[in-house]
Amino acid sequence: MSDERGGTRPLIALVVAVFGYALMQTVVVPALKVLQVGLHTTPATSAWILTAFLLSSAVLTPLLGRLGDQYGKRRVALAVLVVYAVGMACAAASQNIGQLIAARVLQGAALALVPLSMAILRDALPRTRLPFAMGLVSGVVGAGAGAGLIAGGLLADHLSWRWLFVLGAALALVSLALVALWVPADRRTAGGGIDLPGTGLLGGSLVAVLLALAKGPAWGWSSGRVLGLFALGGLLFAALIAVERGKGDALIDVAELADRPMLMTHLAAFLFGTGSYFFYLALPQYAQQRPGGTGAGFGASVTEAGLLMLAGALAVIPAGMAVGRLTTALGPRWPMAGGFALITAGSVLFALAHDQKWQHVVFYAIVGVGTGLVIGVLPKLIADIVPLERTGTANGLNNIARTVGGAVGTAAAAAVIASADAPRGATPDSTYTTLFQLATAAGALGIAVALLAVRHRVRPAAPAPANTRERARTTK
Repeated sequence: MSDERGGTRPLIALVVAVFGYALMQTVVVPALKVLQVGLHTTPATSAWILTAFLLSSAVLTPLLGRLGDQYGKRRVALAVLVVYAVGMACAAASQNIGQLIAARVLQGAALALVPLSMAILRDALPRTRLPFAMGLVSGVVGAGAGAGLIAGGLLADHLSWRWLFVLGAALALVSLALVALWVPADRRTAGGGIDLPGTGLLGGSLVAVLLALAKGPAWGWSSGRVLGLFALGGLLFAALIAVERGKGDALIDVAELADRPMLMTHLAAFLFGTGSYFFYLALPQYAQQRPGGTGAGFGASVTEAGLLMLAGALAVIPAGMAVGRLTTALGPRWPMAGGFALITAGSVLFALAHDQKWQHVVFYAIVGVGTGLVIGVLPKLIADIVPLERTGTANGLNNIARTVGGAVGTAAAAAVIASADAPRGATPDSTYTTLFQLATAAGALGIAVALLAVRHRVRPAAPAPANTRERARTTK
């Protein structure tokens, strides 16, 4: 009974599920060359292993978050885990690049586990444990992404690439069992129906923008196709705002977005995603590059390149767990500002010096602490703004902002690397310095945004009796 009240078992189940998703988000990054050779494809086609996952996540996450709010978050989380396990099994059995890309589309549904988990925690846990639990789950997102780079390196170096997806399938099945056994059914769900027009417009807008970002380095940023996709994305988003305004069952609450704290919270997620991917691309590539004529790189194996990031990946979890106490003592905007300040400090140190292995370990550990603080406080800020019945939807949109930021960071990093005047595989040291300077800029903007993402009193979004029931539930 005490475990049920404390919510320990549901928390464990959700941590395992989110860790499995976060790990597999990045596990293919160090193995892309191995996959390209093993499936006899080109670099441009193999890039779709990442792009397909990204596009699928962007389209499905807001819809699945909304379905969770309306029909039960536990039920939707179980369905997502089933689809995720199937996608992993299909990827492990893929015989060509087309089959693997299709499997990655299925796997993209798993991003919805993050907002669904935040909504489940808000409903299932006592109010006093909620900041700690949200910080822990958020920390696991960052730690899992870092661990994926390490696990991907180990598996790519010592086993077949198929084991990347065997690992993912095993984690999905374990998560499915734990969520089925330990996560309670929803106490209440939101009313209304599925906003199909809003879902279609949001999905179309995201696909157009993310596709333009993904293909920009290859097609050229001034090409008609890229500019046309950006224009299409903007038009679809403008249509989305027009359609959603005033709708009772809207996927996006326009008034919510107009609220400065919510807007700044989504902007903070975007900036965090942008800055993170500068490190994800720069650090492993620098470590694996042979010094040669450029003097840049360590000539490390894929495994060693991942291990250099281990301290930073591990630092995310305790930092995320500390968010609860810090927000109680200081309020939620100061941990976010402090987190972005640490990310900025680590970026500055990297820009100044990055030619020694210890610098990569220590400086990325600083970035890791900042990462834990930022991603730990984002769901807390959202929980302070939106009513309970919109928690899944709002967290889903916040994760989409981070995903789009990651796409921007990836595209910007690819453009910087591609513009370097050097032989292929010999990226000059100045290019890496530029990437770390861009990460510095993203972190500095994040500090300014954090100061505007202040706590906001929850706006009633339902009739008074529903709010009364919510207050009664949280004070038990």
